[in-house]
Formats: sequence, C-alpha cells, structure tokens
Amino acid sequence: MRSTAGPGLLFVLVCAMGAGPVMNYGLSATSTLIMADLGISEAQFGLLAATCFAGAAVASMWLGRLSDRISTRSQLLLIFGGTALALCCTALSGNYLWLLAAVLLSGPAQAISNPTTNRIIINAVEPGKRPGWMGVKQSGVQASQLFSSLFFPAAALVAGWRGAAVGAALVLGLLLAYAWHRLPAEPRLPAAENPRGSVDRKFPAPVWLLAAFALFSGAGMQATNVYLPLFAQREIGFSLLMGGATAAAAGVVGVGSRVLWGRRMADGVRASTLLLILAAGAVCGAALLLAAGQTGAPALLWAGVVFHGASVLGVNVVVMAGVLREVPRERVGAASGAVSLGMYSGFALGPLAMGLLLQYSGGFLAGWLCTGAAYLACGVIGVIYRRLGTRTAPVAG
Repeated sequence: MRSTAGPGLLFVLVCAMGAGPVMNYGLSATSTLIMADLGISEAQFGLLAATCFAGAAVASMWLGRLSDRISTRSQLLLIFGGTALALCCTALSGNYLWLLAAVLLSGPAQAISNPTTNRIIINAVEPGKRPGWMGVKQSGVQASQLFSSLFFPAAALVAGWRGAAVGAALVLGLLLAYAWHRLPAEPRLPAAENPRGSVDRKFPAPVWLLAAFALFSGAGMQATNVYLPLFAQREIGFSLLMGGATAAAAGVVGVGSRVLWGRRMADGVRASTLLLILAAGAVCGAALLLAAGQTGAPALLWAGVVFHGASVLGVNVVVMAGVLREVPRERVGAASGAVSLGMYSGFALGPLAMGLLLQYSGGFLAGWLCTGAAYLACGVIGVIYRRLGTRTAPVAG
C-alpha cells in the first residue's frame, strides 16, 4: 500500500471496524421504541441481531478470501456504503419482515471489516507495532457502541428511531468520503500469489481454536450487548437514556480494554495467557449481571458492565492478533474470514438464545446462566490452545 502508517490511516481502521456494528448497537439502544412501534416480542427483537450476524457468518469465509484479492477502496465501500444502505432501509421499514431484510443486508459489511483491516495492518505496519495497532483498530467496535448508545436514544427523542437511523447513515457517508480519499487503491495480488484450490481452505489447528473461542465468547458478548439496555430498564428501573448509558459505559471500558490487551500482546505476553484471563473476567461479569437482576442493585449492574467491557470486549484483539501470527501475509484475509465465521456465528446465536430464554422464562436469569456457561467453555478452549504451545512472538514481516 502507498499509504503511510500514520494517525490518518489508524483513524480509517478504527472507523472501518466501527461502521458495521452501528446498526445493531443502534437498534439495541432504542429496543423499547422499536418493540412498541412494530409490536414485536423480545424473541423477535433478538432475531434481528441473529439475522444480521447469521448473514455475516455465511459471508465471512467468501469475503475473507475476496479481501485477499480486491482493492482496499472496494472493501471500504462495502463496509461504509453497505451499512449506510442498510440503515436507510431500516428507516423505511414498514413492518418487521422489512426490518429483518434491512439487518440482513448489514451482515456482509461487518463480515469483511476484520479481513480488510487486518490486511491493511500487515501490509502497512511494521511487525513490532502490529499488535498495538490491532488493539486500537479493534477498539473501533466499542467506539461504535459508545457512539450508537448515545446518538440513537438522543436522536430518537427528536426524530424517532427511524430518524436516528438516517442520521447515522449520513455520518457513515461522511466517513466513507474521508476514507475514500485517504487510501489509494491497493494493487491486486498477482494471480500466482493467491492461494487456490484445497490449500485455500486449510489452516493450522490454532486458527480453528481461535475461531472456537470467538464463537463462544461472541455468543455471550452479543447476548449481553443486545439486551443490556433492555435489562437495565426492566430489571433495574432505568430510563431509556440511562439504559443506553449502560451500553455506552461498556463501550468506553471496551475501548480501553482493547488498546490495553493489544499493548500487552505487543509486549510479548502469550495470547493463551490473555485468553484465559479474559475468560475468567467474562465469567465474573456474567455473574455480576445475574446478581444485579436478582437483587435490583444498580451497583452490581455497573460492576457487571465494567467486567463485561474489560474482558469479553477485548477478545477480538487477541484472536485477530493471533491470526497474524499463524498464517503468512497472503493468507491473512482468508484466515481472518475463518475466525470471523466463528465469531459471527456466536454473534447470531447469542441474542437469539437470550431472546428465547427471556420470552419463555419471563426473566433474564436463564440467559445470564447460559452466558456464563459459554464463557466457561472459552476457558476450556483457552487451556487447549495454551497446550498447543502457540508461538506468540511478534510476526516477522
């Protein structure tokens, strides 16, 4: 790439990671308004996020391989333009099925964000700085959570949840214009450098372990992200704005978390060590949220939010940095797609399961128990990953 690895490029990476999740975070922050307007149940609302992430999971492997072959500009157009289009369709949705179609459209835009940004980093950033850059760019997801959790409820009070969606689409359009002019087109790889045939689908075992960790952590993470504002309103008695503030707080903590874990990897800490720490913290977060629901204590809710942001929201930094260390640079997009398949499958299953449990149990207890169980599974996977003795020294260019 002809772009230099400076602040402008890093800003583009952060925005590229944050663009896709705007849809889901925005819908979550205005969940009570959407459910009342369209007359849908908790399970139906959970299906919205599940549909989006299912679309991302289905597309992730193909888009990961595609990202090894097409220009960076084209990929950024898919990310920013695809999400903006989905938001506009959301604003025009007249019924639940239309809204489902809109969120499905946003799935591929999220699926290609990790392969795209990972390829930019491995091509433009020197090896020793890559884990740190990974932490900063992954924090774009939590920056998106912070933006959406504050912007959507505030805009919805003025223009309704549909107007908030249009406003977010305009913001993404401006960011696309900046990114389009900031990054020159990346030359396509020569055909000889592109992996083909069966080789394209074979990855070392640690890649699939990272995908499994992403699956279970992603399920718990998105079940919490999607239903946290609703949980705060129903179980703790928070207002719409305060419910959104819980997700925003998780986003703030998550931004710092991802930067911190990225720096720890850059300092040479083993990825398996970090994954075990994150799994333990995630279990604590789920337990605190469960306790908050049983006692109605706001302090336990906020503590759970902090643990959630500090632990599970930092997982993607470690697993994606691990990908860079397991495969050669010409395979980074495809391997990122494989890990993204696990991640987005978890993203799809988590909210769907939480919604069904909420609807049929009448409370969040069963949902938080299942979330904690998913994080315990992450701990088991982390132990197996550690025993493989995965190399954690910074990748050589």
